[in-house]
Amino acid sequence: MNIKVIVEPGKDGYFVAHVPSLKSCWSQGKTKEKALENIREAIDLYLEPEANELADDQELVELTVRNSQYSQLSKSSQPSNGNSFWT
Repeated sequence: MNIKVIVEPGKDGYFVAHVPSLKSCWSQGKTKEKALENIREAIDLYLEPEANELADDQELVELTVRNSQYSQLSKSSQPSNGNSFWT
């Protein structure tokens, strides 16, 4: 599964990373690489259900989402028609 992450320089010299599709999923690091490492951990924790969220008759199943043929879109390859949904 690919998740879009925004990385930007913070005011304190750190890099800040957040995931727009996962509300309140933020992290930071002294370097861009460390910020990306930290946001990966934050994403894993965000998506992991709490043990008390499952009822006795519920089962936790993990799915692997296959990547599409386009692994990354650069700013220059974004559609110019204003649409924000890409496939």
